[in-house]
Parts: sequence; C-alpha cells; structure tokens
Amino acid sequence: MSDENDTEGMRVDTDLIRQLADMLSEHDLSEIEVEDGDRRVVVKRQLSVAAAPVAVPAAAAPPPPPATPGPSAESAAPAESSGGEPVRSPMVGTVFLAAEPGAKPFVSAGQPVKAGDTLLIIEAMKVMNTITAPRAGTVTQVCIADGQPVEFDQILVLLD
Repeated sequence: MSDENDTEGMRVDTDLIRQLADMLSEHDLSEIEVEDGDRRVVVKRQLSVAAAPVAVPAAAAPPPPPATPGPSAESAAPAESSGGEPVRSPMVGTVFLAAEPGAKPFVSAGQPVKAGDTLLIIEAMKVMNTITAPRAGTVTQVCIADGQPVEFDQILVLLD
C-alpha cells in the first residue's frame, strides 16, 4: 500500500504531522495548514463538545447583563408592578407562542389557565420544550414575542 502511494508521488511525513498535532495541543489551536510547493498538509482537531456549550453561555451571559439590566429592568419592573407571578425561562432558546406559524397562540393576556396548561414552547438545540403553567391562574401579561431569543431565568409570562 505504501508502494502505491510512492508511485502516485504522495509521501506522508509522519514526523511533520506529529509535530503539527503537538502544536495544536500546545497552543490550543483547532487547525494548522502547511504548504510546501505542491504539497499541502492540514491537521485539525475537534474541540471537546463540553467546551463549546460552556463557552457559548459564558460569552452570551456576560454581555446581556450589562445590556439587559437597563432594558429588562425597565420591562421587568412594569411587568411585575402590573401584578402577577413571573413564569421564568428554564433555559436559553427561541420562544414560540403557537404550535406552528400563523396558528392561534397558546395563551394571551386575560386568559385563564390551569396548572399544566401549555404557555409556550422554547426551542433549544433543535428540541421543542413545552413550558407549562406552574399553577392555575390568569395570564396577566405575555412578556416575550414569538420567535424571540430568551435567556435563562428571563420572565416569559405573568400569572395572577
């Protein structure tokens, strides 16, 4: 098999590949590309899956607090002052107020709900998560818009 590679003109320099792989780890890189004439070597490594989700929420969480306290303090204060117990987001994702585009929303302001009734859906990592009423009551305010991204612990709905 190595004879076939030699006749086609392709020789693999395993020492070079090892050195490049070591550089990836040593410098915390995800890819290195080296070109020498007609020869091109690309060495890639896949970063751990756990690192990506940890980095994304960490990156997403700090910017919203500085930007969000002003707007969300203004929007949360009137919402809570208008009365009602907040139903908060248990996750980061995208909110859908209806089962499908153009359909009637699950709930609207002034609507009575029973414990366990669907309030909305949050899509997170391509999984649709149903958010239900924690108790019976009346929806006093829907605090988010359809298709809006939401953060963990953001107020979604107020129940009276």
